[in-house]
Amino acid sequence: MGSTEEPDRPISLYDPSSSPSHPLLSKPPDDPQPETEPDPTQFLQISYNYGPRPFKDLPFLVLFLLIVLCTFGFGLFSVFNRNTYYSDLSSFSYSSNSSSCVESSVSELSPTTWFSFYSFSSSSSSFLDSLLWVFVITFVLSVPICLLLLLALKHYTKQIVYVSLPFFVVIPIFFNVYWFVACTLSSSCSDAFPLVYRILVLVFVFLVIAVIVWIFVVNWHRIELTVSIIGVASDALSRNLGLFLVLPCMSLGLVIYYAPIVVFLVFASHNGEIVPKETDGEYTCVWKQDGWVPAYYALAILTMLWSLAAMVEAQVYVISGTIAQWHFSKEGQTPRRSIRSSLRNAFGPSSGTICLSGLLICAVRVVRAAVDTATQESLPGIVNLMLRCCVNVFLSAIDFLNKFTINFVAITGESYCTSARMTYELLKRNLLSAVFVETISTRLLAGIIFVLSAIYAIAACAILKAVSNLGVDSYYVAALAWVLLIMVLGFFVHVLDNAIDTIYVCYAVDRDRGEVCKQEVHEVFVHLPISRNHRPSLDSRTLGV
Repeated sequence: MGSTEEPDRPISLYDPSSSPSHPLLSKPPDDPQPETEPDPTQFLQISYNYGPRPFKDLPFLVLFLLIVLCTFGFGLFSVFNRNTYYSDLSSFSYSSNSSSCVESSVSELSPTTWFSFYSFSSSSSSFLDSLLWVFVITFVLSVPICLLLLLALKHYTKQIVYVSLPFFVVIPIFFNVYWFVACTLSSSCSDAFPLVYRILVLVFVFLVIAVIVWIFVVNWHRIELTVSIIGVASDALSRNLGLFLVLPCMSLGLVIYYAPIVVFLVFASHNGEIVPKETDGEYTCVWKQDGWVPAYYALAILTMLWSLAAMVEAQVYVISGTIAQWHFSKEGQTPRRSIRSSLRNAFGPSSGTICLSGLLICAVRVVRAAVDTATQESLPGIVNLMLRCCVNVFLSAIDFLNKFTINFVAITGESYCTSARMTYELLKRNLLSAVFVETISTRLLAGIIFVLSAIYAIAACAILKAVSNLGVDSYYVAALAWVLLIMVLGFFVHVLDNAIDTIYVCYAVDRDRGEVCKQEVHEVFVHLPISRNHRPSLDSRTLGV
């Protein structure tokens, strides 16, 4: 059995003095290593690295900073080099004397235009006021809703899940019947949508609902295990509530970081000149951008996408580092400054690794979007279908590998490639089913927030109909409130999902070391199904008990 390290002592992953019973990457005993060339990973001992961490994957951090500096540098150039006549394009006309565009009298809005604009503003003011108030109230209420949901999942996980499960079926049935009846009673809808098509859609939705019920019945034993997993993760999050303050601040920092880039993109379009253009023998004045503007657009968009992906990975890193410190702490002790140390590691020694991970995720999203677009534009065929399936499988594999690699990086501080290899070997050796943890809990949590958001939207719509005269617009306001609440609750599920993944990796580390750091975690995760690709030995089955 491996020895437990003190939290205040730096732990080296490469400790030749330790002799774990199950080394990470060592070969079987019947295949000894040559004594002349010892394998540096033979005595690898995995644990949370509390000590100073060296910088990893620095080239990717340098590349990211270089791209950001170029984006801001050319952005400042676009501000000072802009053409001030861009907004006055309509006041320019072609002059045959000089064969160029010259400025003429400035056009103004006619009284009729001003009147129509005022009428439009007056008619939409009631809708916008109601929408603004509903958005503000929804955003304010979303904070206590998230906290109450977290506490409910911690103490009453089984009750919350079992109460929500019927709504997975009841709410779709309600909306299916409601739209059918409403469309039948409305003359305009019934004329545009004949009865035969309405019945076909109604039957199709009921078939989908029947499939959902069948999935629940088949996976009922998995749902019971997932309930316990969600309860353990909710308990871990409730002990680190500071994450719900730090993570939104990180998102706000990304928005502030985006603001000057958006301004630069606007001013970049002002770089150019007004030139004459001949069309059917007539000359008009058009705006011609400078040749470097499209390239700057591509650079700025790449920077924004990479920054977004890197920030998401940084949030995952902070969640993983914080939850891992809670998991590996001694019973009865609360780790101090765990969030601060995770932030310091994320934006310090592991910043290059986070940039690399963000670049991979960004590339996967771009390639997947390009493949989907190319498939839609090209002719259908078996070759295109097979190519798309192969690409999607490959990209999904990268997503899955990256998912647990960042959790492992937050625990050990290793480089990306080393962590990917070590994570694969760790999960493979301990015969754990990662797909189970990834799929069931995510879908169950998504269903819970869908039910809560739908109930909130129905209540908001009923209140709007009672206190306002919006009419049909009340449905649109309630739908937008539903979208806002489900986005906030989706962020909550994102945090809880990453907590589950982190605890899963920590449990795998405990199995590998033959230790039990958190008894409540082992009592739940020991029931995870064993991978069917390997036949576990008796020792490997009893390690997690």
